[in-house]
This record gives sequence, structure tokens and C-alpha cells, in this order.
Amino acid sequence: MKVSPFVQIRRDLHQIPEPGFQEFKTQQYLIEYLTKLFYNRQFGMRIEMQTWKTGLLVKIKGNDPKRLIAWRADMDGLPIPEETSYPFRSMHEGFMHACGHDFHMAIGLGILTHFVQNPIDDDLLFIFQPAEEGPGGALPMMESEEFQRWKPDYIFGLHIAPEYPVGTIATREGILFANTSELFIDLTGKGGHAAYPHKANDMVVAAAHLVTQLQTIVARNINPLDSGVVTIGKIEGGTKQNIIAEKARIEGTIRTLSMDSMQKIKSRIEALVQGIETGFECQAQIDYGANYCQVYNHHEITRHFMNWLGTQQSDVTLIECTEAMTGEDFGYFLANIPGFMFWLGVDTPYGLHHAKLEPNEGAIELAIRTVSDYIRYLSDGQVQA
Repeated sequence: MKVSPFVQIRRDLHQIPEPGFQEFKTQQYLIEYLTKLFYNRQFGMRIEMQTWKTGLLVKIKGNDPKRLIAWRADMDGLPIPEETSYPFRSMHEGFMHACGHDFHMAIGLGILTHFVQNPIDDDLLFIFQPAEEGPGGALPMMESEEFQRWKPDYIFGLHIAPEYPVGTIATREGILFANTSELFIDLTGKGGHAAYPHKANDMVVAAAHLVTQLQTIVARNINPLDSGVVTIGKIEGGTKQNIIAEKARIEGTIRTLSMDSMQKIKSRIEALVQGIETGFECQAQIDYGANYCQVYNHHEITRHFMNWLGTQQSDVTLIECTEAMTGEDFGYFLANIPGFMFWLGVDTPYGLHHAKLEPNEGAIELAIRTVSDYIRYLSDGQVQA
């Protein structure tokens, strides 16, 4: 069965998921597609492209530009072995596009192609950003010379949402996604023989105590009217069943809807870890890894988009959603540039980061059409945002 060009692009990209800052095949695929547009005499003069690490910045010249409007798509995959029913499953063992970045890129290329073929007055910038899943590509990309050369006046993006049906766009003014921080804690004590526990400091026991204590932070240290999450997703410790573990490692994530709560949680973690050091006579190191700031949709331009959607006689349903504890480094762009992000319904029973995630591809053309129509409307200036 023949599919649309951008559904096929999504399927091609789905087969080559790569970790952050290692999106070499993905970048090459995008470059090859864009090169075909370059070589088209009708369209080539309108396009400029520059690489940044494994990402891309693509600028389309407008007819009479007064501002630069940007669209961002992230590129990286996740270290998840795929369990979908697709005939186009990942060819990279142990990796999968389990967060929809293959969708995001296909939609971005669709919008880009539309405006290459149907230019508007304003300049457009398409940002293909690496390393959203970690260690974080948005902030260094935004601070790069390449990005600063083409710093936009507005910036927009989307994220697929498995829980919404196709045809749904969900967003809100203000905070949409949480502040996030990785969490890594290494405990080092004294190992020994299982028969002589009094001669060792057992880091498996220390780690077990610490995990239990960490779960008290949100319940007893954060205002119940605020929101916070401390999740421990991985514990490693020991080498053999009859050896007392000298080392243990705890890995997790922190999510909050305010920076004040983020600082309180980190301060409390540090106090609890210090207590573990004293109580178990061990040493501990804390690493907060990648930190992502909240995705905060600018009120005026977000309301402009939502009002416009409400006037459209189309197959799109707008939902004003609540904030979510998910994280997205798109927040760094929004901290400096007016814009917004929205959820795009893809109607699948499996959630983000699940090995069986199969988003409904009907959302791709709908998103391309809706975003293209809105950008054209914004550029025409019928209502100034």
C-alpha cells in the first residue's frame, strides 16, 4: 500500500534511531533530502543550510521578510529494544524511536517543503536538534554561533501524545512541561566476605535505605499544593551473592513545576546522602547530570494560536490541557524566544518511551497542514501576536 512521502520519511527515520550527538545517519538522511531541494532550480535559491554537530539549521528566504519564524524538531532515539509489529523496525539493535522524534522530523520536513514550494513574506528557520533525550542539545545549540546568526523572533514545536486521538491538539498558556534533572548517586564502602558482615560496610543495604528515604522527600518536604517527583529507575550493586558489596549506584530523575521546589528537593537529597555517609561509614558522590528547564508557553502567542484554532472549520480539536511532569529541553528556546509547544494526538495504547509505541501515522499530514496554515496566518499579520 502506497503511503504519503512524509509517512515514508517517518518510516525510513524510524529504522535508524541513534543516541544523542551520534545522529550521523539521521543527519545524512536529512541532508540528502534537503539537497534535492537545493538542486531544484525553482526552489534552490530560497534555501540556506548549516550544520551544527549532528544537527541542522535550514533557513527559507521569504518574499518580504520582517521577522524570522522558527520550527524545531528533535532527532535522537532511545536505548530501548523495539517490540513493535512494524515491518520497518529499528535496524540499530537496542535502540528505538520510542518518543516520536521520527514523527517530529517527518512533520518538520513536511512543513519545510510546503514553504519552499509556497513561500510567505517572512523568513523561516527549521531547527533539527540533536540530543533531546540527553545530554541535552537545545541549550548548546541555542548558544552556538550558527544559531545566533539566525536567531528567530518566534519559535514553535510539538510533541506526540499517545493518549489523545488523531485530530487533537492540546496545549495551554504558561507552564506545559516540568523542570527536570537527572540523578546519579554513587556509594562506596568496604566490601568483604558474606560470612563476616561486621568487617565490611554493605553498600547494597546502604542503597536500599537511601532509596526508601528519598521517597519521603515529596511527601514530607514539598508543599502539597506544588508538584514534584523523585523516581529511582535503576540500582546497581555488588558482584556475587556471597560477597558484601563495596559499591552501589542509584540512578533516577527529579521533576518539579517550580525551580524553588527543584532546589528544595536537591537540598534534601544532599542532606539524606550525608546521613547515609555517616550512618554507614561510606563515601558518596552526587551527580545531577542533565538539567532541563520548564517548557513555558508564552501567553500572548499561545493564546493567538489557540484562538486561531478555534476559528478553523477543520478536523482539528483543541484541548486546553493541564501541565505535565514530562521534560523537554525545548524549554531553553522558550526561555529566550517567544513561542509555544503543543501535544499532537497519535492515539496509541502504549505511552512514550515504551518498546511497543506505534503512533497513528494519520497525525503526520494533519500536523503538516495545520502548522503550515498557522504560520502562514501569523506571517500574513491578520492578527498581530
